[in-house]
Amino acid sequence: MIITLKDGSKKEYAKAMSIIDIARDISEGLARVACVGEVDGQVEDLRTVLDKDCELNILTVKDEAGLAALRHTASHVMAQAIKRLYPSAKLAIGPSIADGFYYDIDFETPITADDLEKIEAEMKKIIKEALPLERFTLPREEALAFMKEKEEPYKVELIEDLPEGEEISFYKQGEFTDLCAGPHLMNTKEVGKAYKLTSIAGAYWRGNEHNKMLTRIYATAFAKKEELEAYVTMMEEAKKRDHRKLGKELGLFMMHEAGPGFPFFLPKGMVLKNTLLEYWREIHKKAGYVEISTPIILNRSLWETSGHWDHYKDNMYTTVIDDQDYAIKPMNCPGGVLVYASEPRSYRDLPLRMGELGIVHRHEKSGQLHGLMRVRCFTQDDAHIFMTPEQIKDEIKGVAQLIDSVYKLFGFKYHVELSTRPEDSMGSDEDWEMATDGLRSALDEMGLDYVVNEGDGAFYGPKIDFHLVDAIGRTWQCGTIQLDFQLPQRFELEYIGADGEKHRPIMIHRVAFGSIERFIGILIEHFAGAFPTWLAPVQVKVLPISDKYMDYAEKVKAALDAENIRTEVDTRSEKIGYKIREAQKNKIPYMLVVGQKEEEEGVVSVRSRFKGDEGQASLDSFIESIKKEIASREARAVEVKAEQK
Repeated sequence: MIITLKDGSKKEYAKAMSIIDIARDISEGLARVACVGEVDGQVEDLRTVLDKDCELNILTVKDEAGLAALRHTASHVMAQAIKRLYPSAKLAIGPSIADGFYYDIDFETPITADDLEKIEAEMKKIIKEALPLERFTLPREEALAFMKEKEEPYKVELIEDLPEGEEISFYKQGEFTDLCAGPHLMNTKEVGKAYKLTSIAGAYWRGNEHNKMLTRIYATAFAKKEELEAYVTMMEEAKKRDHRKLGKELGLFMMHEAGPGFPFFLPKGMVLKNTLLEYWREIHKKAGYVEISTPIILNRSLWETSGHWDHYKDNMYTTVIDDQDYAIKPMNCPGGVLVYASEPRSYRDLPLRMGELGIVHRHEKSGQLHGLMRVRCFTQDDAHIFMTPEQIKDEIKGVAQLIDSVYKLFGFKYHVELSTRPEDSMGSDEDWEMATDGLRSALDEMGLDYVVNEGDGAFYGPKIDFHLVDAIGRTWQCGTIQLDFQLPQRFELEYIGADGEKHRPIMIHRVAFGSIERFIGILIEHFAGAFPTWLAPVQVKVLPISDKYMDYAEKVKAALDAENIRTEVDTRSEKIGYKIREAQKNKIPYMLVVGQKEEEEGVVSVRSRFKGDEGQASLDSFIESIKKEIASREARAVEVKAEQK
């Protein structure tokens, strides 16, 4: 057989060979660091035997699939440790995930975070034992009998749900055997020492709230201890920045059991939200958009025409009005289509850019709700662009440039993905090919680097997704550009062309912020609640040294209010040091201390979040300075003292 390696070189073998043996033949060093092999694009165990011509790439922990194999093996080590410590525990699933792995377990007696250290200690023993992982398969009935004998009901259920004829594989390490498709490392020792159990959470079996709540143990593993330490540091920083914690401390939003997943914005949160929306309206007006608003509830026939009833119903809330089925909108696009269709259109009207800050509702599972990041009700900064085929490329470029300007304002870096046709989709191959080529050629012309995300497009069209990177390196998908040939056809949209004939417009769905609620959550964590002055709910806090200077403090506030600078006065009978610390704790950009000297001279003593004591200034000069900062929307940098550098 001829094995073609990643660099294009070829190795010829007279007999079948395992991937690990081929790795050894290439280099002993490669064999020592190898995790898995990629055979004709499919990730396989190193123990897999190859017996025909193929392309082979040996993967290490530096590769995504290699690191996933290490983490998946670590999840089996954790499960083995748990079974040793808690023999009656029942195992569910234990996959690797983006930043680690987890295992869902049904414990007879609930465990707590205090038990994690004990589990880690048992894992250490298993890793030291260097148990080889051995893969084997069983016929369906034998596999069922095997797991029933082990009293593992969740594994039995998983096997029962596998299609007839599906290969049922297991991995054995010492006394422990688990149902698993793999791939895995060769033995437990290769997991190494850089692992940590991070938290415990509840998780419904199979994500269904009607099923039993299991215990989910989250963990992570890396190749090196330094990488683990960096991750732990990042997670500690993430806890400090957690938008749910800061949202409560800063009085921005709240959640209530009266409506899980339905956020309540508090007064300061509404200031933040409205400031963002004012900025949104400003940049969209400049970019030639008109703003519309469409109803929250529309009847079933509309959602059938749009395709949502068939392709998205499980995520929709429905109701009955006058014996007719209605749905609360999960997306704004059908309403935008109806506005387009409300009057005759000419090619001279196109492109028609219609923006909508529309409230939508989606039925998210309770186990997936997460603060503002995953909610059931949110405002989406939608826009729908109707255009001729010739205008596609320029409109995509225009949207991409607008999204770029938004992210740069907040200091976000981002990467781009082109998502192609999913299995559950509608429309012809020809339309999908044309739409995908339109997005790809626009990206190429702009010189934007992107990766292709196969099969992750919307059901009505391919899309470009913008994944922004926050202050501690996490990524969030926010902006998107979706090219749609389907809704204009399904709703029979038309425009009169230059030739006097009827033509079908093409449609772009796009968002810049995405969900306003999620974007606010991201901003809270990105800035750790210390928003740029233009965005801060309270921009200035006036701090009178004592009650004697309250009248002057109110006079200062009135002057700031007159210039639309968001200001509060600390009226409490507390010492000035306490008031300053409280203002700093609440992330206020500017504090104006006022006392006898300030009142007599008509000045203010300025303290800032950026520099500390900035000295005295006339009220007029301070107002002029802060107005310039707010108008620029630039984030002022924190100044570091020389001895701290």
